[in-house]
Amino acid sequence: MMLVAHLSAPASMLLSVGWLPFLGPLLVWLFYKDRSRAVRTAAAGAFNFNITMTIASVLTWISVILTLGIGFLWAIPIWIVLFLVQIWAHVRGAMAATRGEVYDYPFQIRLLS
Repeated sequence: MMLVAHLSAPASMLLSVGWLPFLGPLLVWLFYKDRSRAVRTAAAGAFNFNITMTIASVLTWISVILTLGIGFLWAIPIWIVLFLVQIWAHVRGAMAATRGEVYDYPFQIRLLS
């Protein structure tokens, strides 16, 4: 289930067209948090990381709207970097899960634990 926690975020991202990448890890956390400490930590880390990335993306959208579209000049590179960081972190998390290790995500606002 640790592997599912890590890979459910990119799956949720694809299914929601980028708007709900935190939904998959949240569901894993809700249903499996009491069964395994490692799964709980992995799902919470994936959720926290994806909430942080979603907040960054929304703030970038707000900057685009407030600048009447001029913000696209910096928004597009920011979104590309956010996407690449998310893919990189989830692949690293999935690789750690296959070894039975818990991956500590970078750049996360810790809401779940």
